[in-house]
Amino acid sequence: MYDKKTVEAFLKNQLQLFPETVVDTEEEAAEFLEDVCAVVCKNKKEVIEYLEDEMDVTGMTEDEILSSEEVFAIGDGRYLIVEG
Repeated sequence: MYDKKTVEAFLKNQLQLFPETVVDTEEEAAEFLEDVCAVVCKNKKEVIEYLEDEMDVTGMTEDEILSSEEVFAIGDGRYLIVEG
């Protein structure tokens, strides 16, 4: 369900959400993302729409939303949202 770029982005940046490493391999990362039902958004607009439905982001700027600890930039314009 999660492609290689998505898994690598989470594996590399997991400490932005968690105080310690939760996964060590790409396989573990993919399983973890499936277990927590992480969401892949195709662009910034989709991230904002998703978080408006799931969290109170009232008054937050686009930059504040995109830099939230739950939001991981994949590097190709897509974003991963992991609710920890």
